[in-house]
Amino acid sequence: MLRILAVLLVVAGVVGLALGGFEYSQTTQIAKIGSLDLNAKERKRVSIPPLASGAVLAVGAVLLFAGRKK
Repeated sequence: MLRILAVLLVVAGVVGLALGGFEYSQTTQIAKIGSLDLNAKERKRVSIPPLASGAVLAVGAVLLFAGRKK
C-alpha cells in the first residue's frame, strides 16, 4: 500500500513539474428569458508552483526508498 502511494506521489510530482498547472472551462448562465438561455464559457488556469511539485516528488521518492528497506 505504501509503495502505491509513493509511486502516485512521484508521478504527481513529475506531472506537476512538466505541466506547471492545468486549465478548465466553466459555463455560467448570464440570463434566462423564456426559452432563451444566455451562457458564457470562461477558461480558467490553475498554476501549480514548482516548489510544491518538487516537494511532492521528494516525499514520494523518500517513501519509495524507505519502503524497500523493510
